[in-house]
Amino acid sequence: MRVGITSPVVTALPGFFGAWERTAGPAGLAEIATAADHLGFDHLTCSEHVAVPTAIAEQRGGTYWDPLATLGYLAAHTQRIRLVTQVLVIGYHHPLAIAKRYGTLDVLSGGRLVLGLGVGSIEEEFDLLGAAYAERGAVADDALPALRAALSTATPVYGGPRFPFADVVVEPHAVQPRVPFWIGGHTPRSLRRAREHGDGWVPFGLPHDRLREMLDKAPLPDGFEVVLGAGRPVDPIGDPDRTRRALDRTVAAGATVVNVHVTATSADHYVDQLAALADLADLTPLEAR
Repeated sequence: MRVGITSPVVTALPGFFGAWERTAGPAGLAEIATAADHLGFDHLTCSEHVAVPTAIAEQRGGTYWDPLATLGYLAAHTQRIRLVTQVLVIGYHHPLAIAKRYGTLDVLSGGRLVLGLGVGSIEEEFDLLGAAYAERGAVADDALPALRAALSTATPVYGGPRFPFADVVVEPHAVQPRVPFWIGGHTPRSLRRAREHGDGWVPFGLPHDRLREMLDKAPLPDGFEVVLGAGRPVDPIGDPDRTRRALDRTVAAGATVVNVHVTATSADHYVDQLAALADLADLTPLEAR
């Protein structure tokens, strides 16, 4: 079983955010990332919002650390664990800007970048940033192949309708020949986009029976990753049986990678919880690899 961590501290989602996270800061985050790396967890995440309207923040949270800066910091504290933008909003950026910034992160991390990418869902934020909310799907469908063309080469060429480029140098570029793209969403179109342009799908807001139904209707390419959340925060020390059931239920729904929120009262407690979770999931620690 492969298990990734929905990183604490960096987002403040109501119902998933502990009071201790407000004061944990970079040091607590680094402690947790280092432990997750050594215990054999698959990845750490960081999501993107730039400016969340106040009314929406009440439901979706308003704290979102910048993923590029955050994952760059975590890269310096870890050795093997993958670093995932979950998710970067495609319509907020030109594909070449993503290629330069995150290609550099791939270099700095030794090829551990995973780009989680989504079309976005907060219209007011699009308006604030001067991005086209109504066209976000069409923008994504051109930006994704443009980004693929630009990420892993110094002299990219792309001839799409919205983002054509040629005769340019983008250095540094990603060291991975193919940086994994995990496409976020909850619609059949998002799964179709993931199959066509990506290497994985990160659905949200769907019950497991609906997820299983959608996956059964969509043949997936070899090596395609389905990254599913395990639901409400798990408590591996206090309730190991429920934690194990949550993991197994998520795999049964079609997950190749399980994403978890972990309940804790401090950074040290979080690290202890990770150790218990690694035992439950039978993860292979870094030193044994």
